[in-house]
Amino acid sequence: MGEKMWIFPSAYNSKCVFSLWNQWCWCYAALVCLLISPVRTDDACPSSCVCARDSGTVTCRDGEDTDIPGDIPEWTSSLILRGRNITTLQRGAFMSNGTELEMTTLSLSYNGIQAIEPYAFLGLPRLHLLDLSHNQLESISARAFHGLLELRSLYLNHSISPAATAQLSMALSTQSLRYLHRLELAGNSLTSIPLTRLDIYNLHALVLINNSIENIVRENITNLYQQRRLRVYLSLNPFRCTCEMEAFYYWLKNSSQCPDAGRLVCIEPESKKGIPVEKLRGEDVDCMNENLEAVSYVFLGLVLALIGVVFLMVLYLNRGGIKRWLNNIREACRDQMEVYHYRYEQDSDPRLANVAV
Repeated sequence: MGEKMWIFPSAYNSKCVFSLWNQWCWCYAALVCLLISPVRTDDACPSSCVCARDSGTVTCRDGEDTDIPGDIPEWTSSLILRGRNITTLQRGAFMSNGTELEMTTLSLSYNGIQAIEPYAFLGLPRLHLLDLSHNQLESISARAFHGLLELRSLYLNHSISPAATAQLSMALSTQSLRYLHRLELAGNSLTSIPLTRLDIYNLHALVLINNSIENIVRENITNLYQQRRLRVYLSLNPFRCTCEMEAFYYWLKNSSQCPDAGRLVCIEPESKKGIPVEKLRGEDVDCMNENLEAVSYVFLGLVLALIGVVFLMVLYLNRGGIKRWLNNIREACRDQMEVYHYRYEQDSDPRLANVAV
């Protein structure tokens, strides 16, 4: 009868089995995590948005979100955000994943945006069109548009509050906008052109319709003459047609830089209300003629005052003779009145009348 042999696993074999079991457990855990966790792919579309991969357009409308979507697909060329209650555009708002986007069009109209922080559009080096119309901008950083080196069109219609007008001028002065072709600032109650210089841009169109511009000052007219390619749209502004607009008037008459010049109408003064600016006469805006007319009236007043003073001096120096002359006139008038009185008494006495008969 053979002896039973007991085989005990060695320590080495135990370690190998345990190692294999440990690796299998880790692989299983990793697989479970992959299955239950969301997977981010280039084709993923942000929540509450509509994506069109063929056209490269992502549209997000009327949501409750107050931030820019953080999962914008890298293939996006046009992003439309509207009605999203985005009150502030924070620094690097479009760089949540740390990478630059190849986006060329960005529309942010009707979002109630009140503030744009510095470097808000960082990460959009290829952006060509930026639409910020119909917002409520009260604060615009001087570096708000920094980094938009290829921006061609900027729309800020009906967006700038009076408090942000001065800040807008500083923000637009950045060298990042040197290739800007079109700038729209309609409906912002602007009283002047908010660009300190025009030669730093490549502007072809400047839209300033429906503002509060009463005149374009001579300094701006000089800059406009130097930018021959630029077209300025100025209709629906309340122009004051006085001699102060002389430079602006002759610019309209001699230049083709204002395509809607025929729609520019005088609001003041009352005598010129409703008259097209182009239909004014040269003398209507000629400050020299107006000044000469004012000087002539002043001169006439001085001459009349001098004549009055001389007359009073003559009266004063001849006051004695004048007094005697007045007394003589008074005595003559009294004698004449006595004669009339005597004749009246004779005519009214009946006895004298019978004697006469």
